[in-house]
Amino acid sequence: MQTLRRALVIGAAGNIGAPLVRHLRASGYAVLEADIQPGWRPDYLMADINQPLDLLPAFDWRPDVVFLAAASVGRMTCEQAASLSVATNLSGMNNVLQLCKRAGAMCVYFSSSEVYGPACDPMDEAVALPQPNNRYGLTKWLGEQMVEYEVRTGKLRAVTVRPCMIYDETEDLGDHRSAMIRFASNLARGKSIDVHRGSARGWLHVSDAVRAIEAAGRVRDYTIVNVGHPDIVPMAELAHMMRAELGADPSLIHTTSLPGQMTLVKRPTLDRMRNLLGIEPLVSLREGVRRVCAHQRQVLTAEARSNGHTRPLVLRAESGTLETPIEPILTMPAANLAG
Repeated sequence: MQTLRRALVIGAAGNIGAPLVRHLRASGYAVLEADIQPGWRPDYLMADINQPLDLLPAFDWRPDVVFLAAASVGRMTCEQAASLSVATNLSGMNNVLQLCKRAGAMCVYFSSSEVYGPACDPMDEAVALPQPNNRYGLTKWLGEQMVEYEVRTGKLRAVTVRPCMIYDETEDLGDHRSAMIRFASNLARGKSIDVHRGSARGWLHVSDAVRAIEAAGRVRDYTIVNVGHPDIVPMAELAHMMRAELGADPSLIHTTSLPGQMTLVKRPTLDRMRNLLGIEPLVSLREGVRRVCAHQRQVLTAEARSNGHTRPLVLRAESGTLETPIEPILTMPAANLAG
């Protein structure tokens, strides 16, 4: 009888960690989740990578592969919480690397496309010398050096993945999130958005990202792999695509200059994702935009219900304001929906 491969996902409650857990289980893995978020359920441990003793039961489980997604993330948040970011993204991740070595587990380390900085175009993991221009990218770049050091001198088995613009229609909302989610959330509510002049990105749906990340856990020799989408689209085009999907007013889109500590164009090379991992994206940008906008409409409906409306709010394209439609869509009172 074949034993299921054991995967420990650290950062399992995150925007990539949670879909990764679902994908691994659907692919036949035995999965143990660990995250700093409070929780009490089977196959879940509450743990902080800065407090490694709490991770010992997870490594006593003897995982075959550890997906290290836990980190202080985001350009703005890591600038604001500098000490926490450095401690978590370097000391905390080192705790996990040492535990992986002791348990004989492979580590898939989540880095970031932010390591490249604005000077790398294209972002080629085979030849580019990263020059990060923000603390988040810097701590991830230094983390990569620690992984490589342990592979070279400490017999760690590992792979580094550099996710580039991963999105999920159900991910957390907030001004610290990526432009894809902020655009949809704001436009759906009749709020304006800022598009940085000349900026462009490729957007990879999380369902494709987790396929690549799982495949990275089966790579034998250490390497770095970009994980992204080959279609690089101007952000202005993305904004107007989302505006049209939501029926929002064109005047809500404002063009501004690129702020500091950002990269204008992110153009990753994806040869290793394609040839080494065997992954091609399945979700197109247009399909992804449709999913994101549909989810935002569902969120608006839920917000309307929670505020006591029996009919969901809709966006009037001419004015960019939210109104209640004349014809009722829901036939039962909002108070009964929760039951």
